[in-house]
Amino acid sequence: MPLFMLDTNVAGAIVRGSPQAEARLQALSRDEWCISAVTRSELRFGLELMPRPAALASLIDTFLDLAPTAPWEKAAADEHAKLRARLKQSGRSIGTYDAMIAAHALCLRAVLVTDNKRDFGQVDGLATENWLLP
Repeated sequence: MPLFMLDTNVAGAIVRGSPQAEARLQALSRDEWCISAVTRSELRFGLELMPRPAALASLIDTFLDLAPTAPWEKAAADEHAKLRARLKQSGRSIGTYDAMIAAHALCLRAVLVTDNKRDFGQVDGLATENWLLP
Protein backbone atom coordinates (compact mmCIF):
# COMPACT_ATOMS: atom_id res chain seq x y z
CA MET A 1 0.00 0.00 0.00
CA PRO A 2 1.46 3.40 -0.91
CA LEU A 3 1.85 6.30 1.48
CA PHE A 4 -0.70 9.05 0.80
CA MET A 5 0.33 12.65 1.51
CA LEU A 6 -2.59 15.07 1.78
CA ASP A 7 -2.18 18.45 0.14
CA THR A 8 -3.45 21.53 1.94
CA ASN A 9 -6.66 21.76 -0.11
CA VAL A 10 -7.62 18.16 0.68
CA ALA A 11 -6.72 18.53 4.36
CA GLY A 12 -8.92 21.63 4.46
CA ALA A 13 -11.76 19.76 2.77
CA ILE A 14 -11.53 17.01 5.38
CA VAL A 15 -11.64 19.61 8.17
CA ARG A 16 -14.76 21.07 6.52
CA GLY A 17 -16.37 17.61 6.34
CA SER A 18 -15.96 16.39 2.73
CA PRO A 19 -17.69 12.98 2.74
CA GLN A 20 -15.62 11.61 -0.16
CA ALA A 21 -12.28 12.59 1.33
CA GLU A 22 -13.28 11.51 4.84
CA ALA A 23 -14.32 8.08 3.59
CA ARG A 24 -11.00 7.58 1.79
CA LEU A 25 -9.03 8.72 4.83
CA GLN A 26 -10.98 6.53 7.25
CA ALA A 27 -10.18 3.48 5.11
CA LEU A 28 -6.47 3.97 5.83
CA SER A 29 -4.43 3.24 8.92
CA ARG A 30 -2.33 6.04 10.48
CA ASP A 31 0.86 4.71 8.91
CA GLU A 32 -0.62 4.90 5.40
CA TRP A 33 -1.14 8.67 5.27
CA CYS A 34 0.45 11.92 6.35
CA ILE A 35 0.63 15.63 5.74
CA SER A 36 3.80 17.54 5.00
CA ALA A 37 5.16 19.91 7.62
CA VAL A 38 4.59 22.50 4.88
CA THR A 39 0.86 21.71 4.83
CA ARG A 40 0.76 22.01 8.61
CA SER A 41 2.31 25.46 8.29
CA GLU A 42 -0.17 26.50 5.59
CA LEU A 43 -3.14 25.45 7.73
CA ARG A 44 -1.77 27.34 10.75
CA PHE A 45 -1.03 30.40 8.61
CA GLY A 46 -4.61 30.45 7.35
CA LEU A 47 -5.85 30.45 10.94
CA GLU A 48 -3.57 33.33 11.86
CA LEU A 49 -5.17 35.46 9.15
CA MET A 50 -8.78 34.79 10.16
CA PRO A 51 -10.54 37.47 12.22
CA ARG A 52 -12.55 35.03 14.34
CA PRO A 53 -11.17 31.53 13.87
CA ALA A 54 -12.43 29.90 17.09
CA ALA A 55 -14.74 27.23 15.57
CA LEU A 56 -12.50 26.50 12.61
CA ALA A 57 -9.40 26.60 14.82
CA SER A 58 -10.84 23.84 16.96
CA LEU A 59 -11.50 21.67 13.89
CA ILE A 60 -8.04 22.30 12.48
CA ASP A 61 -6.38 21.67 15.84
CA THR A 62 -8.20 18.35 16.12
CA PHE A 63 -7.17 17.38 12.59
CA LEU A 64 -3.54 18.38 13.20
CA ASP A 65 -3.47 16.43 16.48
CA LEU A 66 -4.49 13.31 14.54
CA ALA A 67 -2.52 13.86 11.33
CA PRO A 68 0.89 12.22 11.08
CA THR A 69 3.16 15.07 9.99
CA ALA A 70 6.19 14.20 7.86
CA PRO A 71 9.09 16.42 8.89
CA TRP A 72 10.85 18.57 6.29
CA GLU A 73 14.36 17.14 6.23
CA LYS A 74 17.54 17.35 4.14
CA ALA A 75 16.30 14.89 1.52
CA ALA A 76 13.14 16.95 0.96
CA ALA A 77 15.17 20.17 0.69
CA ASP A 78 17.51 18.54 -1.84
CA GLU A 79 14.57 17.22 -3.88
CA HIS A 80 12.99 20.67 -3.76
CA ALA A 81 16.13 22.25 -5.23
CA LYS A 82 16.17 19.71 -8.08
CA LEU A 83 12.46 20.17 -8.76
CA ARG A 84 12.70 23.97 -8.84
CA ALA A 85 15.61 23.78 -11.26
CA ARG A 86 13.77 21.33 -13.57
CA LEU A 87 10.64 23.49 -13.56
CA LYS A 88 12.60 26.67 -14.26
CA GLN A 89 14.61 25.07 -17.05
CA SER A 90 11.44 23.79 -18.71
CA GLY A 91 9.64 27.13 -18.41
CA ARG A 92 7.06 25.75 -15.98
CA SER A 93 6.13 27.34 -12.70
CA ILE A 94 4.16 26.39 -9.61
CA GLY A 95 3.81 28.13 -6.26
CA THR A 96 6.63 28.00 -3.75
CA TYR A 97 4.74 25.95 -1.18
CA ASP A 98 3.27 23.64 -3.82
CA ALA A 99 6.81 22.97 -5.05
CA MET A 100 7.88 22.17 -1.50
CA ILE A 101 4.94 19.80 -0.98
CA ALA A 102 5.53 18.13 -4.36
CA ALA A 103 9.21 17.65 -3.57
CA HIS A 104 8.34 16.24 -0.15
CA ALA A 105 5.94 13.73 -1.72
CA LEU A 106 8.56 12.76 -4.33
CA CYS A 107 11.18 12.32 -1.62
CA LEU A 108 8.89 10.02 0.38
CA ARG A 109 7.61 8.27 -2.77
CA ALA A 110 4.13 9.21 -1.61
CA VAL A 111 0.98 9.67 -3.66
CA LEU A 112 -0.01 13.30 -3.32
CA VAL A 113 -3.73 13.67 -2.65
CA THR A 114 -4.79 16.99 -4.15
CA ASP A 115 -7.49 18.83 -6.02
CA ASN A 116 -4.82 20.97 -7.70
CA LYS A 117 -4.00 19.04 -10.88
CA ARG A 118 -3.14 22.28 -12.72
CA ASP A 119 0.03 22.86 -10.68
CA PHE A 120 0.95 19.40 -9.49
CA GLY A 121 0.34 17.93 -12.95
CA GLN A 122 3.42 19.85 -14.10
CA VAL A 123 5.70 17.80 -11.81
CA ASP A 124 7.20 14.86 -13.66
CA GLY A 125 7.10 11.61 -11.72
CA LEU A 126 4.64 12.84 -9.07
CA ALA A 127 1.79 10.40 -8.46
CA THR A 128 -1.46 12.16 -7.57
CA GLU A 129 -5.03 11.28 -6.63
CA ASN A 130 -8.07 13.50 -6.16
CA TRP A 131 -10.26 12.41 -3.25
CA LEU A 132 -12.67 15.31 -3.69
CA LEU A 133 -14.31 13.95 -6.81
CA PRO A 134 -17.51 11.93 -6.26
